[in-house]
Amino acid sequence: MDQKIHLTHPAGKKGVSIDKGKYYVLKKAIINCLKTKGESTNSELLQSITEDFKKGKIKFEGSLAWYLEWVKLDLEAGKEIRRAGNKSPVKYVIN
Repeated sequence: MDQKIHLTHPAGKKGVSIDKGKYYVLKKAIINCLKTKGESTNSELLQSITEDFKKGKIKFEGSLAWYLEWVKLDLEAGKEIRRAGNKSPVKYVIN
């Protein structure tokens, strides 16, 4: 059985549990993207990570956008990343 990790939501809403391997793959991808680009919107993160996975031939099962959103929220709740400003579209940076 795959190990699961419980994610938290920055607004205190109910979190979800996902496969630990998927979590760490996406966490690393998000952090690397933000280190490289400085700041990114959700769409930019998704596009960049999708391209990186294709280049690296990393197979990802499930909805990448859904998993990305939850890992991003968990990183925000854990103060590893934050929202930069409050204009739309929201941009994320490393904390």
